[in-house]
Formats: sequence, C-alpha cells, structure tokens
Amino acid sequence: MQMNLYISGILYARLDLYESLVYIELLDPYTGLLKPSEPLTDQITAQLYTLSRISFQGLAERLRNAQTILDANPAVSEFTLPDGAIYQRKDEHHYIQRQIKFPLDLLTDNGRIIGARTPNRDSTSLLISEGYESLTLLPQWNALYPNTPYALAPVQTCRIPMRDGTKLAADLWLPQGITEPLPCVLVRTPYGRQDSAPAYYRFVQRGYAVVIQDVRGRNDSEGEWIPDHFETEDGSDTIDWIAAQNWCSGSVGMIGGSYLGYVQWAAAASENPHLKALISEVTAGSAFVDMPRHGGTFSSGTLAWAFAVSQKKMNDSLMVRDDWDQILAHRPLEEICEKALGYPVPFWTEWLSHPCDDAFWQKGNWYDRSVKRGGIHVPALIMSGWFDDNGMGTTQALDLTSDYPSGTRKVILGPWMHSGNANYDLHGIPMGQNAIRYDLDLQFFRWFEYWLKGRETGITETAPVEYFTIGEDKWKTAGNWPPENSEEYSLYPGGSQANTSNGNGILLESPGQYGSDSFLYDPENPATHIIDMSENEIEVPEDYTEQELRPDYLCYTTPPLEQPLTITGDAYAELYLSSDAPDTDLMVRLTKVTPDGRSIKLADGMLDVKFRNGFDREIFLEPGKVEKVLIRTTKISACFAPGERLRLTITSSAVNFAFPNSNTKDGYNSAVTRTANNTIHHGTPYPSRIILRKEINA
Repeated sequence: MQMNLYISGILYARLDLYESLVYIELLDPYTGLLKPSEPLTDQITAQLYTLSRISFQGLAERLRNAQTILDANPAVSEFTLPDGAIYQRKDEHHYIQRQIKFPLDLLTDNGRIIGARTPNRDSTSLLISEGYESLTLLPQWNALYPNTPYALAPVQTCRIPMRDGTKLAADLWLPQGITEPLPCVLVRTPYGRQDSAPAYYRFVQRGYAVVIQDVRGRNDSEGEWIPDHFETEDGSDTIDWIAAQNWCSGSVGMIGGSYLGYVQWAAAASENPHLKALISEVTAGSAFVDMPRHGGTFSSGTLAWAFAVSQKKMNDSLMVRDDWDQILAHRPLEEICEKALGYPVPFWTEWLSHPCDDAFWQKGNWYDRSVKRGGIHVPALIMSGWFDDNGMGTTQALDLTSDYPSGTRKVILGPWMHSGNANYDLHGIPMGQNAIRYDLDLQFFRWFEYWLKGRETGITETAPVEYFTIGEDKWKTAGNWPPENSEEYSLYPGGSQANTSNGNGILLESPGQYGSDSFLYDPENPATHIIDMSENEIEVPEDYTEQELRPDYLCYTTPPLEQPLTITGDAYAELYLSSDAPDTDLMVRLTKVTPDGRSIKLADGMLDVKFRNGFDREIFLEPGKVEKVLIRTTKISACFAPGERLRLTITSSAVNFAFPNSNTKDGYNSAVTRTANNTIHHGTPYPSRIILRKEINA
C-alpha cells in the first residue's frame, strides 16, 4: 500500500507500507525535495510523530487488520482492532477512532481504506493514496497555494535587545528564493524555541518569515523568568525589531496556544502598529480570572505546569508524580517546591507574596491594560474549547473584542480540552461524531494570507462565530458571542434541604418563598475536583455523582425535562451567602444529569469570597451577614434532551483545582484551619439564581 503524508496541505513524505516494514521518502525542508527511500527507523518515527501526531509504529498492521474487518463486513458499524483501537462508522467515507487523543481516522471508498487523518490543536495530518485527494481538503489547499512550497534557508540565531538592555534569543527562518520583504509570523515561547521549530516550518514553506523567540529568562534568553510579567514590553520591543529588518514587510502576525496565546494579547496591549493579526489558541488570561489566582483562589492545578517550567529549560517530566496528594497538602506553600523538587522556585515565592491584584499582577494583566488604552484593535482569530483549562482567558479575549467590526474577528469554539481539536471523547464522556474538525489549519492560513499579505481568501466572509453544541453533535454559526438567537434564562434554587443529590433541592423558573441551605466545610476534608494532576488538564468533563453524595454539596436540580433545552454562552451564579467564618470559597458547577442518574460536569466557576467586590482588596465576611456573590463560569453549549435534568451544585472546595481555603483570614496558605458553616439563602428577598443563556428557535 502506498500513501502520501500531507501536513497542512504540504507533502512531507511518501510511504510504502508492507506487512511488517515501511519505506519512506521523507521531505528535506532545506531542499524542498523528497529524500531517497529508506526503511522507517525509530528516529524518523519519533520525528514524524512530533510533526503529525500519527504513530507510524505498527501503522501498516493496523490498516491491514482494519481492511480485513471491512472486507468481511463492509457496513460494520463499530469494531475493535487487536491493538485495542476502537473504530466507529461515521459515514460512507469515514471510520473515526474513539476514546483516544489524536485519533487516526480512516478514510474509505467503496469499502477500501484509502487514507487516514489525525487532527491536533492547530494542524491536520493526512495520509492519502494517490487518486483520492478529492475526498479531502487538498483541493482547497492547492487553490490557496497553487505553487510549490518553498525550501528553508539555514536558520539564523539572533539576540534581540529589549528596552532595558536584556537580550532575548530568537531563531529566524526564511524561505529560499524570495528577495522581497516578507510578513513575519512571530512565536514567543517559554518551552524552547528549537524544540518547537519544526511545527512552524509550514509557514516558511508558504512564504512567511518566521521568528521563534525564547521569552525572558527561558532557554537561551537573558533576564529573570517571572511568568506573564514582562510580555507586553518584550513583545512590543521584539515586534519593533522585526519590523525594522530589511527582510520584513513591516507586518507581523502571532500564533500559538496557552502561554503562546497569552503573549499575543500581551503584545497587542501595547498597541504596536506593526502587529497586524493574531491567531489565539486556548489563550491564558489575567491572573485573578484565569491562572494562577482563579477567582482569587490559588490554583493548585497550576502546580504541575509551574514544576515543568521551574528550571531554565522546560522539563515536562516534572509534571508526572504519584504523590500529588501529599504535595498539595503541604503548608506553608512557600516550601512546596523545595519539598517536591529539592530546590526553591523564585517566581512561585513571588506569586505568594502578592495576595491581592496589585501592581505586580497588573503588569501582566493584558485585559486591564488593554481596557485602559481603549481596547485592542488587532484582527484576531480566537479558538478554544468548552473544557479548556485556560478557558477564562478566551472569555476575556471574547469580551475585549466583542465590538470588533465585521470580518476582523473570527471565533471557533469546540468541545475540546486545552489540547484542542484532538478528541471525540473526553474522560469517557462522548462529545459526538462531529467533535473534531480537519479544517482549522486551513482557516488559520487563510487568516494570515488575508491580514498579512492582503490576499482575498474568503475568510472574512465566513461566519464570525462557529461553535459546537454537545448533545446535538452539531456545529453552528452566529454573528457574535453569545449567539444572537439566545436569551437570558434564570433558574432559582428552592426546596427545603439541598444537601447531597439525595436532598430535595430544586431549580425553579421564578424565586420561591424564602429558604436557606447550610453545609459545613472542613478544609481538612475537602471535596475533590476530579482530574489527573499529571495530565495537566483541569477543566475536563467528569462524572460527579459520587462527589455529590457528600453533605458539603448543595444540589439543585430541575425535574426531568419535557422538551429539549439548549444553553449556549457563559453562565453566572448569583448567590446570597452567609458564613460564620471570615473567609471561604465557593465552587459552583453546572452539570447534566442523565436518566440513569449520572451527573456530568459541563461548566464551573470558583471565587474566594473576600474578593466579591474586586480582586484589589480583601473584604472579610461578618458572621451571619448575608452577602451577594457573583461567580462567572466557563463557557458551554449543550443540549439537554427530554428526560435529562440540569443541576447546579455549590460547595466550598475543589482539591486539585484550588488549594483549600482555611476559612481564616490567611486563606489558602495557613497551617491553621477551621470549619465554616456556610449558608446559601434563596427565594424572596434573597433570589439566588443561575443565569444562563437559552437558545431560542433551536
């Protein structure tokens, strides 16, 4: 069997797949030509996996075994291969791989396997037999880029000076054979510029200059490493340097996800005139909204990442531990890195020395800095997912760009984790057969071609917002976020005893008579936020059925729905709280309760209530005094089918998500704890509610 490997529409290899051996002609990016055929080695396999997320080890056997099954039953709806891969028929041309990240989806024609595709956050890899390209997006790629991709010139390493004299290391990649100035794609990373370079060759091959820079204090760059702290000034200085080079046209675009998304918005906050376009993927946000001080709590979910970037160079092996429970329980938090790693981490200590949103945090707050300057005006393509652990960063980006003129913002929101467009199922929860897309990188290139090169690509004529509704297995479009066909929809807690899911807490469409529900929150016995700390994904959907049997959970649930209900947008929990403690946290979750009783988390939000009036000051609770608290949750679009129920849960702890509040004035960082008696008041005159957005004419 012969197949060609394309990544973002570029031919990277030709493969001959025999029963137990694979021969490959691999692209030499410096000549633009395929190398002579050679056996596939472990080294080449690892190199290709980094680029494509396709595991070529055992690929020929997998395709052969799948073909044997299809030969026996061409219409089989689902099958499992000897290697454990589970396949499900999607349509006449696709079998999709379930329950795995980076699935290898099979393409078929008349019962014959003719190709396979693997998507990830910002590219799609395609294996295809010659003659079947029309069944893929290759014709659209070829229409956008009719000429042969460029070869790469040798890399040039630069030391880019910042305004304070600090020099940041950067690699410059240029295409061979182009003499006129080029637009530049800038990537700023804390993870090592050399390691990430091959993923950006495709931009050089399409006629862009590419600069990949180590941010301050990382890898080969000078200066002190404090996450998020210097990125507005350093980003702007870097862009100025690029624009002044004779190989640059003066137009700069930025791309990347997570921290690489954060640095884009930080640079945009400077209003640098040379920054012409952003491609923001799962971006991190400001400290007290996103990480590490989510809602004023201190995010224990950040700790795995902090360990990985605790040294000069990235070491992701430090995220993987079997003693996370013991590490997270250690106090004071200033000692936690030395206990776990054997050395202190200066930025961790610095973070802990700033309990409120002061000038230290504001320096890295791209959202507030942008608002003070009158907003951000850089055209932006924004991509994220409902279960992205930096989802609140994207929420801030959406808020900041909500009044953008038509065509200058495009939004793509899917049923994805922080790793992006890579799963049909998250933690055993099915998202749907259409959860994955193969066109994201095509959209990204069209965006840059339009904004950096001035080519008409049609991207500005597409829907401003594309989003996926779980439960309908459907991609939808809208003119803005939240969608214009949605309206505010409030549900009000009621009942007389909401402790545990076995209580009688209900959700009503209007406030009932006054009532209250109380629970005891003991920091020595906190509730669990269900994640695998070593996975470094903290917003995944999970089944909270067992957790909701704890007496420190208040559960308010609708009756089984008689008609479908689709909620799309951000949610807000408006709660009236009293406590006998000076401080405490509130964690709210929105879940879908299935007819068999499972409670699946869809969205959540958390707040340290001493920050209920702003993160810049601590206002402690007075015993017994009722206070209004507003908590914004993550985004969601989900359809509740008839027979399903919607549930709001309220508790005061979420181990793995946030370090437990001690219920003292020392908050999360105290060896002394106390139990808090927390009460949620509802009904007149304290109409606690969950504010949703309901799709109309759905």
